[in-house]
Amino acid sequence: MKKYIILSILLFNIFNAVLAQRTITGKITDSKGEAMIGASIVIKGTTIGTLTDINGQYSLSIPKDSAILIISFVGYRTKEMATNKSNIIDVVFEDSILQELVVVGYGIQREKKSISSAIHTLSGRVAGISINNRSVKGSLKRDKNIQNNDPTNRENYNHYEENGFNTPKDVPYSTFSIDVDKTSYTNARRFINDGKMPPKDAVRIEEMINYFDYHLAPPTDNNPIVMSSEMGVCPWNKEHYLMKVDLHAQKMDYKQSPSNNLVFLIDVSGSMQSPDKLALLKEAFKILTNQLRENDYVSIVTYAGNAGLVLEPTSGANKKTILDALEKLEAGGSTAGGEGIELAYEIAENYYDPKGNNRVILATDGDFNVGVSTTSELERLIVEKRDKDIFLSVLGFGDGNYNDGGMETLADKGNGNYFYIDNIKEAEKVFTKELTGTIVTVARDVKFQIEFNPSLVQSYRLIGYENRKLNDEDFNNDKKDAGEMGAGNSVTALYEIIPKGVKTSENEMADVDPLRYQTSKNTPQSKSDEWIFIKLRYKKPLKLKSTLITQSVTLKPLDLDKTSDNFRFAAAVASWGQLLRDSKYNGNFNFQKVIDLAKSAKGSDTEGYRQEFIDLLEKAIRVK
Repeated sequence: MKKYIILSILLFNIFNAVLAQRTITGKITDSKGEAMIGASIVIKGTTIGTLTDINGQYSLSIPKDSAILIISFVGYRTKEMATNKSNIIDVVFEDSILQELVVVGYGIQREKKSISSAIHTLSGRVAGISINNRSVKGSLKRDKNIQNNDPTNRENYNHYEENGFNTPKDVPYSTFSIDVDKTSYTNARRFINDGKMPPKDAVRIEEMINYFDYHLAPPTDNNPIVMSSEMGVCPWNKEHYLMKVDLHAQKMDYKQSPSNNLVFLIDVSGSMQSPDKLALLKEAFKILTNQLRENDYVSIVTYAGNAGLVLEPTSGANKKTILDALEKLEAGGSTAGGEGIELAYEIAENYYDPKGNNRVILATDGDFNVGVSTTSELERLIVEKRDKDIFLSVLGFGDGNYNDGGMETLADKGNGNYFYIDNIKEAEKVFTKELTGTIVTVARDVKFQIEFNPSLVQSYRLIGYENRKLNDEDFNNDKKDAGEMGAGNSVTALYEIIPKGVKTSENEMADVDPLRYQTSKNTPQSKSDEWIFIKLRYKKPLKLKSTLITQSVTLKPLDLDKTSDNFRFAAAVASWGQLLRDSKYNGNFNFQKVIDLAKSAKGSDTEGYRQEFIDLLEKAIRVK
């Protein structure tokens, strides 16, 4: 009888406890109304809390009486909200401390009070990160007026020469691998927000163009890729034409996409201590983690003085376990990057999913200095694993010792994407809006080969893609590696065309002596009205034989003001890239003309990326 009385009392207490609680819900957004994924909501004075989901929404049981909620998101000022009697608590974060702190680190002066406040708030919310006086002082040295401490002196970018004009008679084909990377734009944005112009070799124009969405129509047939084109007057030279060629991959609902075997390979070396590196990196991976499904598995490998397995393969259903492992990471030590990659691949191979997506995601500032550190050694390892369908994507963070050249090479060899994450908004873009394109491949080894009709085209040049060029014979060689396209990805290529009969300048044409034994390499076969003939090759995932798609272009060139918003906006981005590279082909176009062109082409800009570009251009005028 005594047992029943005790059980009754226990049940009565539980029942009363339930009645003494209520559930509140809400949505956490930024000042533009964008959902903030992974924001923390905790009842003050307790450890009871939750995180926002992919839509920025949350649900939390609280005491029936009023409670105080502590709402935080790394990089923003923490808010305290009294629930009172309301069951719906929505919160808007306006001011980004992380952006302010990074801007301070880049050399734009702020009052000391706001600097110390930002550092205190950030360090108080990020467990396991050592943000000490030494690291803060190091970041404050990065003033654009202190030349000896210019971080670009230690950053690495691969050098390349800008594409020039070719004649169809001498060079009938333009052959290159596609590129869906967007790193160059976000990296240039970082420099300009820092109060500097980016180095010329940091500017890859195709990556800037492809940062933006051109609202392309998806495929309607069995091919995973569709092609389209548009032609109009070239903005920086009215006697020339600009040809815009687009690819768009089929979209895919992430919920219906193949399962994922992901290995987060995270650099926790001493160079990652600053807030724009490891702190931002962890928030980026939290955003990805919050979208994982039960059939997705994540492992975490870290490297500093040596490499280690922090988290064994864990289902996306156990998000808290993954998030806790991320939260505990802290920086310190040297950089055993090669050892880390070897271990990450070992884990990915041991848990290989034959029907899924197997990918290592490397997050670093690129400072490899211990272990397998030479590019050639790493390339051989990455190519070996790539051939086993384990791909490598790379996320870059921070400044000062940023190794763009090395990271771009690793991602290219690993059949993966390459991103530079300069703020939390970019992390959200990569791992929410473009998630399937980031981690789900729908077409491999995608190659372009474009033939120009010498009856209409006097000469042409490909804008960008300098480090993606292929030999003509590589196009039909299925063993030749090329770029990959993710679900929903798009690729845009621009050609500047000098039509037949237009007088050319010395800058536009290379000085080549006439042939001794023949008048030309090729003789036109037709007076056709085709400007170009496009050939595209791609492989479906896990297939070894490529598929060929062809399309002829007989477009009538339009006056610039008659072209689409997408055409003019892409042209504006290309011209900006040429200005940053001090291109001899940009004519008399200047920053203001690029701004005017971009404004005329802003069109539908629901997510604000085109307006951000215009704002960046206006800031660049002040910087230069």
